[in-house]
Amino acid sequence: MSQRDGFGSGFFWGVVFGSAIGAVVGAIIASDHISPTDKALTNGTNGRQRKPLQTEATIESARHSLEEKIAQLNSAIDDVRQQLGEVNGSAIDPESN
Repeated sequence: MSQRDGFGSGFFWGVVFGSAIGAVVGAIIASDHISPTDKALTNGTNGRQRKPLQTEATIESARHSLEEKIAQLNSAIDDVRQQLGEVNGSAIDPESN
């Protein structure tokens, strides 16, 4: 009967002690596997690096490139629309939209 009387408190202290040991071991293992981004976060830089300001020329170049790609995509969409219309038996005029 004496073994049953101490089970509850022994179980409780075992859980507390095991949790504390597990937390310490987990912290030690985790500290060995910190990525450079995590290290930057702990140093207060929030993992962000300053990007140089873009000049108007680079912004204009990027805008022009995007406009060209949009035109290519629109052309490809019109071609597929026309092909699908021919397959279904009725050609669609891309200028009608």
